[in-house]
Amino acid sequence: MAKKIKKLLKKIGLKRTTVLILVFCILFGVLLQRLFSLQIIHGKEYAENFNLSITKERTLKGTRGIIYDRNGKPLAYNQLSYSVILEDNGTYETTRERNLTLNHIAYEVINILKKHNEALSVDFHIVLDEEGNYAFDTTGFNLNRFKADVYGQANIEKLKKEELNATPDKMIADMSNEKRFGLINEEKPYTKEELEKYGLPETFTKEETLDILKIRYILSTNSFKKYVPVTLATNVSEETVAEIMERKDDLQGLDIEEDSIRVYDEAEAFAPIIGYTGKADADELKELKEQGHKYSADAVIGKAGIEKIMETQLRGTDGSDKVLVDTMGKALETVKNSRKNPKSGNNIYLTLDKDLQRIAYNVLEQKIAGILVSNIINAKEFKVEEGMDTAAIKTPIYDVYNALIENSVLDISHFKEEDATELEKTVYGVFQQQQEKVFQQIQEELTKEKPVAYKDLSKEMQEYQSYIVNEFLTRKKEILSMDAIDAADPTYIAWSKDESISLKEFLTYAAGKDWIDISQFSAEGDYLDSSQVYTALADYLTNSLADDTGFSKIIYKYMLHSDMISGAQLCMLLYDQGILEADETAYNALKSGSMTAYNFMIEKISNLEITPAQLALDPCSGSLVMTDVKTGETLACVTYPGYDNNRLANNMDTEYFAKLSQDLSRPFYNKATQQLTAPGSTFKIVTAVAGMEEGIIDSNYGVVCGGRFDKIPNGPYCWNRSGHGYMNVVSGITNSCNVFMGQVAYDLGTDENGSFSDSLGIDKLQKYANMFLLNEKSGLEITEVSPQVSEEDAIRTSFGQAKNNMTTSQLARYVTTIASRGTSYELTLFDKATDADGNLVEDYQPAVKGEMDVASSTWDAVHKGMRGVAKNSPILSSMKLSVAGKTGTAQEDMSRPSHGLFIGFAPYDNPEVGVAVRIGNGYSSGNAASVAKDILNYKYNFADESDIVTGAATASDTTTTHND
Repeated sequence: MAKKIKKLLKKIGLKRTTVLILVFCILFGVLLQRLFSLQIIHGKEYAENFNLSITKERTLKGTRGIIYDRNGKPLAYNQLSYSVILEDNGTYETTRERNLTLNHIAYEVINILKKHNEALSVDFHIVLDEEGNYAFDTTGFNLNRFKADVYGQANIEKLKKEELNATPDKMIADMSNEKRFGLINEEKPYTKEELEKYGLPETFTKEETLDILKIRYILSTNSFKKYVPVTLATNVSEETVAEIMERKDDLQGLDIEEDSIRVYDEAEAFAPIIGYTGKADADELKELKEQGHKYSADAVIGKAGIEKIMETQLRGTDGSDKVLVDTMGKALETVKNSRKNPKSGNNIYLTLDKDLQRIAYNVLEQKIAGILVSNIINAKEFKVEEGMDTAAIKTPIYDVYNALIENSVLDISHFKEEDATELEKTVYGVFQQQQEKVFQQIQEELTKEKPVAYKDLSKEMQEYQSYIVNEFLTRKKEILSMDAIDAADPTYIAWSKDESISLKEFLTYAAGKDWIDISQFSAEGDYLDSSQVYTALADYLTNSLADDTGFSKIIYKYMLHSDMISGAQLCMLLYDQGILEADETAYNALKSGSMTAYNFMIEKISNLEITPAQLALDPCSGSLVMTDVKTGETLACVTYPGYDNNRLANNMDTEYFAKLSQDLSRPFYNKATQQLTAPGSTFKIVTAVAGMEEGIIDSNYGVVCGGRFDKIPNGPYCWNRSGHGYMNVVSGITNSCNVFMGQVAYDLGTDENGSFSDSLGIDKLQKYANMFLLNEKSGLEITEVSPQVSEEDAIRTSFGQAKNNMTTSQLARYVTTIASRGTSYELTLFDKATDADGNLVEDYQPAVKGEMDVASSTWDAVHKGMRGVAKNSPILSSMKLSVAGKTGTAQEDMSRPSHGLFIGFAPYDNPEVGVAVRIGNGYSSGNAASVAKDILNYKYNFADESDIVTGAATASDTTTTHND
């Protein structure tokens, strides 16, 4: 056949090249025809229907595990909620159209949320401060990572200098322009018709600008994964859900998603232990990644407490599904059978008893309120005289009134708002007049030729000037750098210690020594000389202090003491601001004067309508730790005051967080594991054991207490100045005799030559304190500070003073060791971990840290002495339960009430539980013993909850007397 074709071609006379040319022409014609069909005939149709499908994986979040108490009662769990989500799945012909569309959606979302009193849940590190100005809410790595995200840089190192140094205002401006999110378009301003079409105002308020930029920012961080919607708001109301579902069609990409929120039971009692969850910040994600854990950028993690400690156990395992997306990253459809279901995290069971913890918290609050009420006097001031017994210290009622402002119970910033009540406006009017006078006085001191030395100023002016230097310039504004100051500089000493120079002299000198950062108040920078710097600083102070809340609080304090405003007015403002439930009778009684402000406050504190935590006066805090002495498990670990961790988890209430951070009662500071104080006479057990084990104390050993230990110069007094008479070790413990314990320490420190050596005595006491592990943390898994065993003054160390410092948790392990006759545990909060189906994952067992090699007769004497303490106590002796204990009163600041402490165990014959209680500045150990009595009575069913938790201050057995 091939030969025939060749013959035919020869006859025709065509060459091979000619044939090839013909073939190529034909093929080219076919190609042209096909291109014409694709581009001309069907071009528009294909362009509209074309989608390049790419398969992408989408994460499905796992559910967090539940935290239970020892009896299986939930403490932290998940609850169904709804979140507002947004997917950028629109099609836009121009960037201008995209910006207008997305800004319209954002604007509508923030209005819907605002209507229902809800807010965005977007992490964004620019906020509006108290003065309504843009400000950063973070620093360091987190801030720089945020800037890198805003400016589209993969790494912080790639930020340009101007981007790295960008101010909040600069960043807002950069994000608002047409090159980014187009809130404004200076090159080609939006027309009135365009704005009306997209439902946008001609200008935005600062708050609206911030919220729209939050939404645009979070969308931009997801620009390469448009198939993954971003979350705008969590735990929204049903009203919000209904409105958004109604408007889904006209708000492109907006939707509602089922979600879960973290819920905490008995929040205030457990918050310092449980902690809370929140979105991971850049620092946390970096740390988790370095530890080998994989977390998404929007991961929710434990931020504090057990939620943080057990993060890897509690976190769920994410699932996934696959979606087909187009070239723009928009989801087209879900791939069938691609779903991998997420798994719940492990459940954690604690050793804590939920009911015991709750009741202990309430009992502590009631007792602290009772102590406070019992020691308030109807006076403006109380002067602490030198040498005064701390038990005699009282709280004047004017301190209580002032605490309403000082600890921000009343919101003084609301006094000037448009919706302020008439009384708020009246008080604010008086404040404005006084503020003007104060600023005139300060200006005069800052500018006159011969200003008054600090020590010669009035007490009021001293307080203003101290605040300006120590708080405003140093801590708040960081204008005055303590790192730059030479502490040995004579001028600094003259200001800070001798108080012999004026504020003007100090600041002028500081300006000349470059201790002052002038960049915050002068645009001239380094070109100013010291006198010009001072002048600029003086002007800055008088202008900026007007909006400083801390400075305003001092003005209100002196207005109150000058009777420019009254206690009754402040009490009435509690109703005006909704802090107290409306009570027209009480309000009118205050207004008319038929009820005094003093009686009103006593009543409200007594009823716990105003709590010790709110006032942050002495006392306002306490702690209790109860253990199982047979296992080392912790049954209760209570710190008062606590806080509501529900308001910090999920969508954090930033105002609440800020208030907690500034609260003078320090609710974030765990008093059970972080508050160090002297253990007082509870330490005397160490001294007694040391004396017996070192062969100092035997059956014939006795000491005659005459009221003072006189074997060293200026020897300490016994609490019983009249003396106890003859004491042996049991009666020495029972009567908490300082002279007996001092003699034991003296004998421990006496060498073979009969000479007393303080260091030898200290060495012996430290040896036994260390055997009790009082030099170590207790083992509790939450944050705990290290204790300190005194290294000097053996005599005072022997009865718990000198430099001994321990936490309540450490005293709890100490009494557990005493009760168990020498077994020291690593205390624990964890019982077990199970998976979501209840299968055991891990069984946590308390570890025995040590066994004390101590004679049985030593423990017999110690237990007998501690039983004597309970029998002699008017508070403990009436108990049906046999209790052994040791009280302690620690005097650390002679201008404030002493701390009250108690350690004990029960039942006496067969110890099962140990308990340690401390009430900071609680006057007397008897008050701590009273708390222990109530909790032990509840624990052993000698009292119902209703018998001891009354919702009112417990003042019946409150005392200021100390006998230890």
